[in-house]
Amino acid sequence: MLTKPTQAFGLAGWLALCFAVAAIGAAASTQARSFYSEITQPTWAPPGWVFGPVWTVLYATMGVAAWLVWRRGGFAAHRGPLLLFLTQLSANAVWSWLFFAWRHGLWSVLDIVLLWVLIAATMAAFWRVQKAAALLLAPYLLWVTFAAALNLAIWRMNPGAL
Repeated sequence: MLTKPTQAFGLAGWLALCFAVAAIGAAASTQARSFYSEITQPTWAPPGWVFGPVWTVLYATMGVAAWLVWRRGGFAAHRGPLLLFLTQLSANAVWSWLFFAWRHGLWSVLDIVLLWVLIAATMAAFWRVQKAAALLLAPYLLWVTFAAALNLAIWRMNPGAL
């Protein structure tokens, strides 16, 4: 059993990791506001200001979900599920670079589809360890589903920009 200080340190670590990935994405998105406002978007696209608050909540819930699995015996006990989590986190970090910084429409679509698959696999793996952890990832999967549809629509509507 992990001590309370160890658990608190673990929670801080998983949250820090998730928000470090958010910072990596933010670094790629320095021109996102102007780019997003200049491209053609579907009528159902949300305003740009929505993304920051939504992703902030999602990164926090992702960190808590990973922590819930980790605290059930640490990384050694749940290597597979936690490696899946880290893999999806990597795909998450790459997407902002593909879409906003490098403006690779096809590659951003392929990455977000891979991300969706990895999130679903992570949820299934987390479910076997800690159901609450899997459920905490459900809003993330739903948002990435929406984001994938938006990514695809924007890419198709802006062939010269992406």
